Amino acid sequence: MDAPHETSRSSLSTLTHVIYGLHSLSVLIGITSAVTIVGAFVFGWPSIVAVILNYAKRDEARGTWLESHFRWQIRTFWFGLLWCAIGAVLALTVIGIPLAAVVFVAAGLWVIYRIVRGWLALGEGKPLAF
Repeated sequence: MDAPHETSRSSLSTLTHVIYGLHSLSVLIGITSAVTIVGAFVFGWPSIVAVILNYAKRDEARGTWLESHFRWQIRTFWFGLLWCAIGAVLALTVIGIPLAAVVFVAAGLWVIYRIVRGWLALGEGKPLAF
């Protein structure tokens, strides 16, 4: 029989997979709709639920290899929001609209990279280095 600590770590690993899945769902919504990828990632309900779960469970992940995944997911969300804000400010001027489009596309690709890299590392049982 597994020790309670191992069972808890296993369920935390499963939760981390679920959180990557929720973030991926937001990206899919962004790809298949009129919303930008980064916009759907930051403002879509799947990612909002995911980041709430990150904050609610990150104390349980502290001191484990999963802590880096929680930090990675939280930072991806907040930096995505920052890039959305920068793109929105740029879009307020006619001159900045083309640059805003570049920011939104680049931020969307960055979000996809972060989700894929993190989820692959999780699948291999590896922490993420910063």
